[in-house]
This record gives sequence, structure tokens and C-alpha cells, in this order.
Amino acid sequence: MVAEFRGTIIEWRGPSPYYFIVVPEKQCRDLRDMAGFVTYGWGMIPVTARIGETEWTTSLFPREGRYWVPIKDRVRAAEGLDEGDHVRIRLALRT
Repeated sequence: MVAEFRGTIIEWRGPSPYYFIVVPEKQCRDLRDMAGFVTYGWGMIPVTARIGETEWTTSLFPREGRYWVPIKDRVRAAEGLDEGDHVRIRLALRT
């Protein structure tokens, strides 16, 4: 499964601050349908993500009924991104 959508980068100030994009509800429904086949625990879903020219592997976090995509610092630096920026992101499930 491949999903492409636009999202806004948000900062989560938990024990360790991190940046995320929240997956839209439609794509979350599709991901929930596939989760049982690919999750490796706690509902995490392994994906390959791409913003602009930067691609990385990560896992989607289930949170507040949606999935959140962690945006690594190296990705934000390479693409010149910060909190509040709107971006197009591509996700491909890893099996």
C-alpha cells in the first residue's frame, strides 16, 4: 500500500521533543485495514516515507485514533522544514 497526502509538521513536546505529521482520516482507515498484517507491536506500522528528495524508514505511531509520522531531524534539515510547514508526504508500507 502506498499513500500520498499533504500534512502540517507539528511538534510534540513529550519526554523527548519530536516532530510529526498526522495522517488524514481516510488514509488512517486504509492503514488500520492493513495493520494486522504488518504491525510489530503496540500498533506501530513500518513504512518508508518520502518528503521532497529525502526518503527514510520509520514507523507510524498510533495516537488519538490516528497515525502519526515521525519526521527525523535529518529530514527536516535536508528539506529546510520546520514546525507549521505544509508538505506532501509519501508512505509505503514495509513488510
